[in-house]
Amino acid sequence: MPQADQQNVATRPPAALHNLPREKAVKRLRRHLGNERKHIRHEFEKRHLSGTEAARALATLMDKIAVDLCGYAGLPNGDTDKDETFCLCATGGYGAGLLAPFSDVDLLFLTDDTPSENLLRCIEYVLYTLWDLGLRVGHATRSQATCLESAQEDLTTCTALLDLRPLYGNKESADALHHALRAYLTGPTLEHFVTEAIAQREDRHTHYGATPYLVEPHLKAGRGGLRDLQVLNWIGRASLGLLISRATPLRRELGLAPACVLLGLFTERETYRAEKVWDFLWTVRLHLHYVTGRNEERLTFDVQPIIGARMGYASHGRQRGVERFMRHYFLMARSIMRLTHILQPAVLLYLQNQQRGRPPYVEEGPEEFRRIDGCLSLTDPTAFARNPQTLLRLLDCARRHELPLHPAAVQQLIRFERHITRLKHDPATIRIFLNLLCAPAPKAPSPPIRDDEKNFWLPVLSETGLLARFLPGWSRILGRTQFDGYHIYTVDEHTIEAVRILRQIENGHMADEIPAVYGLTRNLQARQALFLATLLHDIGKGRGGGHSEIGAQIAVTTCQQLNLSADDTDTVSWLVLHHLLLSRTAFTRDIDDPHTILDLADIIQSPERLRLLLLLTISDIRAVGPRAWNAWKATLLYRLYTRIADVLDGGMQASENDERVTQTRALTREALSTSLPEESVQHFLQLGRPGYWLGFDTQTHLRHAHLVHNHLNRAGNDRITVDIHPLPSRGITELTIICPDQPGVFSEIAGALALCGASIADARIHTLSNGTVLDSFWIQDSYGEAFEEEDHLERVRHCITAALKGDLNLNEALASATPPLSRRLEALPIPSRVIVDNDASEWYSVVEVNGRDRPALLHDLTATLNREGVQISSAHVTTYGLRAVDVFYLHDEQGLKLTDPTHLEKIRRALLHALTNPSIEHL
Repeated sequence: MPQADQQNVATRPPAALHNLPREKAVKRLRRHLGNERKHIRHEFEKRHLSGTEAARALATLMDKIAVDLCGYAGLPNGDTDKDETFCLCATGGYGAGLLAPFSDVDLLFLTDDTPSENLLRCIEYVLYTLWDLGLRVGHATRSQATCLESAQEDLTTCTALLDLRPLYGNKESADALHHALRAYLTGPTLEHFVTEAIAQREDRHTHYGATPYLVEPHLKAGRGGLRDLQVLNWIGRASLGLLISRATPLRRELGLAPACVLLGLFTERETYRAEKVWDFLWTVRLHLHYVTGRNEERLTFDVQPIIGARMGYASHGRQRGVERFMRHYFLMARSIMRLTHILQPAVLLYLQNQQRGRPPYVEEGPEEFRRIDGCLSLTDPTAFARNPQTLLRLLDCARRHELPLHPAAVQQLIRFERHITRLKHDPATIRIFLNLLCAPAPKAPSPPIRDDEKNFWLPVLSETGLLARFLPGWSRILGRTQFDGYHIYTVDEHTIEAVRILRQIENGHMADEIPAVYGLTRNLQARQALFLATLLHDIGKGRGGGHSEIGAQIAVTTCQQLNLSADDTDTVSWLVLHHLLLSRTAFTRDIDDPHTILDLADIIQSPERLRLLLLLTISDIRAVGPRAWNAWKATLLYRLYTRIADVLDGGMQASENDERVTQTRALTREALSTSLPEESVQHFLQLGRPGYWLGFDTQTHLRHAHLVHNHLNRAGNDRITVDIHPLPSRGITELTIICPDQPGVFSEIAGALALCGASIADARIHTLSNGTVLDSFWIQDSYGEAFEEEDHLERVRHCITAALKGDLNLNEALASATPPLSRRLEALPIPSRVIVDNDASEWYSVVEVNGRDRPALLHDLTATLNREGVQISSAHVTTYGLRAVDVFYLHDEQGLKLTDPTHLEKIRRALLHALTNPSIEHL
């Protein structure tokens, strides 16, 4: 119930003469409450009580506390005081007979319109004592009339009253309120209540996550959580359950409205499964409260292994116990989604028919099916068992005619999904399945809504169980959690989201982010192979080893099952094998290095495969989560794509580098001829080495020329130029620093940027021929956007300048500014490794550092490299959740690769030490 309104009790101390002083009541009840809570927790943690049994025991305990308090307070009970009506009622979840250890105790003090002063003092006695006992109490003091007024104004109050349960006093007044509420929830009012409850649930999903498959789910308010079952209970009880007497011997705390059982909406087996889901979630919820010691409802990474172990999930094979626990959780969440698909439409159709005053309107067709109130359904409920092909034919018919499914049809799909295994090799069934997978998205002016998107049947195939039966590999990724702090969805949900995004790209919904991509989807020769590869790209996860290699093998078997041609099978397998190739290269390698581009072109070989791979890559990254994709990544991917496409079209060869440098310098000379003196132009053209001229476009060269000119003409020997150029359209800010060359410059800049809260996405270091360094950094804020605020930019300038001048002790500043890592993030294991590759570049040794991300990590790594006497040509930094991947292009003082094995091993060990031992910890 909401907090007290104007009629609620005042906050003055009680003055009435009570049966027991409050101090003695608190002392007596605290001992009883503590002992009983301890006993219930012990029995629950020993698994002698299930989740619902323990929650029921806690509610029963609270009932006794409340009843005893009412007696101590001298409140009227039943007919003992006929002049004044009073009834203490439990509402909300507590009213339904279940209570979590740290949840609110929701109470309604039901009184006459104008309660007496003495009654209010007695109510205050009850409330003050409950607070003294350390309980969280949601309370209201209202009459029957004000309760109904509040129910009309506030949906939360109305739903709380649906679970009204009298505890003490004149229980006839509670029954009267129940009957009044039943009379109120009729006709248009009932329909409005149901639609508002559903709308409120959707708003809550928007806040807590629109999918039940988040890797850190909200147990109560997230999609597929406890609240979803409660909403089904409320709308079922309001629409159907209020017709049933409160005396009916059904246990409402099982989580299903009694009418759903009595009216035959579920079979006995389905009812049993619903009760198991309800009990499982309550068991998890009680463990969560006990582990955290508070009213916590989110299953974060740090508590998941603890709860999994408490519930008996041990490691088995390659699966850790926590992975098995979370997989079971997500399967339970899917069961709640199934219940929603069945019960909610049934209630809505029932209400519509009640409003119309007629039975459902049945029409024959299309094809061998029929429509019930416009929803596609079966003519014969046994058709699925007799001819399993009807399972997919029903969905295909709905797709082609753009018809929603009747809830009875969805229920039958779930009940008979196992029969689809008989048709895994049936050509007609395979053809229908591929049509469902690859059906084009409808043209629309804006992106379609997730679950209401027309002609997107993959979620239905997955949630009904058909996909796991038809593609055996799918069952292995169903509900599989990815413990990396990067993916926010389970593997199966991430895959479905990737296919959804691919459809949206094809329909032009992402044309504003990468305009050229929309054109790439036109006239694809292997469209079906692309969609199937997207469906299978992570199918190898959770089997041990590289999931790309394992997935490619599974893809071959799957394509053979689906009777794909040899060419399509090869394309699907190749795409699955290399689906990380472009993203890894774009974000962790120097894409201006011709060696890198030629190596990729060697692997890809075909312009068509390059287009397919780019589309798969974008869909994969976008499906990770909303913060995994940004304009900078889009820019890098498209630059990489154009460079590879240029090679595949015969437009670039390694031997042409000198010619490209000459052409670039000529363009720069021509553009600078009218803005700088000839002497300055000539000087600038002689400063940069070939890598510099190949690494930037002409506009950037022009900007650098003016910066160098101004820098050289400044007075003083400690000249430092810091230029900041926000590029909001690309989601990045370009930072250019020109200063005298000295050891550790890169490390000092990296530390200063960490101190300012800037994340480095890319960096290139160029030592000019006059002993000056020109370092370029591309930085973002914590949200993956460009730095734009002037005060932020000014702080960046000040910190970098102070660090380079030696006026700022970076270690001390970083130590005081770096917060400790939270327990939630520490719970995720992030292995550390350093890989040295002398074949990836023609001129440099490439060192890749993988480990747990943290503030100032790049500062520590570059300081380590500086101490080892190597020079950094460029650095490419990316993060995958908690994992940082920093790649450095290194050379020695003579500009040559690092070839001494002993020196390379020393560097590797030093970097590993820096990964796990931050320098700021040793102050």
